[in-house]
Amino acid sequence: MEKAVVTLNRFIIEEERKHPAATGDFTSILHDIALAAKLISRAVNKAGLIDILGGTGDENVHGERVQKLDEYANQVIFNALDHGGRLCLMASEESAEPIPIPKQFPKGDYVLLYDPLDGSSNIDANVSIGTIFSVHHRRDPRHGDGAIEDLLQPGTRQVAAGYVLYGSSTMLVYTTGMGVHGFTLDNSIGEFLLSHPMIRIPKPGKRIYSVNEAYSDRWSAEQRKLVERLKGKGRFSLRYIGSLVADFHRTLLYGGLFMYPADSSAPNGKLRLLYEVSPLSMVCEQAGGAATDGQRRILDIVPEELHQRVPIYIGNQEYVELANECIGG
Repeated sequence: MEKAVVTLNRFIIEEERKHPAATGDFTSILHDIALAAKLISRAVNKAGLIDILGGTGDENVHGERVQKLDEYANQVIFNALDHGGRLCLMASEESAEPIPIPKQFPKGDYVLLYDPLDGSSNIDANVSIGTIFSVHHRRDPRHGDGAIEDLLQPGTRQVAAGYVLYGSSTMLVYTTGMGVHGFTLDNSIGEFLLSHPMIRIPKPGKRIYSVNEAYSDRWSAEQRKLVERLKGKGRFSLRYIGSLVADFHRTLLYGGLFMYPADSSAPNGKLRLLYEVSPLSMVCEQAGGAATDGQRRILDIVPEELHQRVPIYIGNQEYVELANECIGG
């Protein structure tokens, strides 16, 4: 007999049954995220056939060129989750301010933060790109419409985090604090199927470091020391795609160390804490890895603003500890 096929929906429902007090709201949020991922995946796969490649001519809140597919993904996620009555507020990397739930829809007890299409500058080159998401409980139920404080929460308070990778296949990887699980989209039936149960970052992981060395002239002496130690021992190979989700996914499955350090042009780093760094750090820790900014555990950082940037060192614990030793002294 063929072994049982476990769909994402079945997996989520079975996990919900382990919590008798569950209301089903959180389950519905994951269902809606999966639906949005299917729609974005379809658009990504047809990007060369329809007019969504290239830029819109606009810039986002970070001064970056907005891609047409960026704009599409941002709207798809919002439309998939704005009406279900489970969220009270959303925030997107593409939007300067929090995104309220339309007045005609009921409000719930959760907030969603997301990067709709990470790595979008690689779209025209057909490089793997992804969606990153983070879910929190709102802090004060009295804020019916949600408040900025509901979004500015440390990573330790995430109730779920994950990402979708649009590559040779589409994969959804997420955690609710009870391990990390990966699901691959079977386009023939339109379902995410459990393909990577209970992901653990390999120990010892592959000796791979991932960083954009083109910026080495902007690095601190400590960052140069770290990379020289990795190269000098002749143990590490360099692998860098330049698409965060793709680089992180490889690190999660193979092991290694991914870095996006601070430099003279970006003294606080480039990646966004709430939309990219915090959710991926939760995934990594749940898989047995670690994530810091070179000194502090990422998940302990209390955000001060919606689009706050931080450096990141993420991967195998021992490699992250080496980074802390070099960077933090």
